[in-house]
Amino acid sequence: MTPGTPRIAIVIVTYNSAEVLEGCLRSLGDGSRGVHLAHVVVADNASKDDSLKITGEVTDLPLQTVQVGRNAGYAAAVNAGVNALDIQDLDAVFVINPDCRLRPGALAPLAAALREPGRGIAVPLLINPDGSLQPSLRRMPTVRRALAEALIGGDLAGRIGTLGELVTDPREYERPGAAVWATGAAMLISTDVIREIGPWDESFLLYSEETEFALRAADRGWTLWYEPASVVEHIGGDSGVNPTLAALLIVNKVRLFRRRRSTMASFAYYLTVVFGEAVRALAGRRTSKASVVALLRPSRRIQKLAD
Repeated sequence: MTPGTPRIAIVIVTYNSAEVLEGCLRSLGDGSRGVHLAHVVVADNASKDDSLKITGEVTDLPLQTVQVGRNAGYAAAVNAGVNALDIQDLDAVFVINPDCRLRPGALAPLAAALREPGRGIAVPLLINPDGSLQPSLRRMPTVRRALAEALIGGDLAGRIGTLGELVTDPREYERPGAAVWATGAAMLISTDVIREIGPWDESFLLYSEETEFALRAADRGWTLWYEPASVVEHIGGDSGVNPTLAALLIVNKVRLFRRRRSTMASFAYYLTVVFGEAVRALAGRRTSKASVVALLRPSRRIQKLAD
């Protein structure tokens, strides 16, 4: 990162986001205190609501809109937004969901974290609208962790040492430190990383694209850093209640594991995830039922997102 005030651009991915976009945009001014906010790009995945109208009414931000032309997925929109920037003039790009609200001064601690050699991605403390912690940090996916989450649930497994993939112990969120990956709702990415490892993988459509990006960066020696001095409110999506999106999340999780691990380990991981979702499906969870169907019947998996 260059000396002086960090030059930051923001990329916001939208799809029918009118209900939340205005609040996100309003938070950027105070959220960028302490850095130079060079550009704001709204990358829109063919919204049919008033998302573009709201964007067009903003006059107090260095804002431009990029229209992807279809609902191409989160990674594709991120790439379109980044491609609209001249990253040679930037130190980092902040990628966020439209349902995020930056607390005052949120970007400065993230930018400061990236000044340390070897740090390529910095992520904030995510909170729910009521101010409670929203667990966002993850450990490396393994068969053992998948089995633990299948047997006792992700929330409990995440509180027992390093047993679970999802970090749920609130004490782990009180101090800064390195993490394997984190929720992609809000992450500041060094332009050095963008130049070195290239675009986000668009084959995932939605979910696991941030995991793949963070792990690919780690493969090249870049650290993802968690900085709780930066606070971002995240309303959150509906993958927990929408069966179709929940199934896509689970399928992509398995796909990514298979891409990075041996055939034997991947098969064990797949069986473990199927087992965990099947147990919850039998207990009546609709999202798990959809996930089991998608895992066992590839023809039923999502090939494209809704237009």
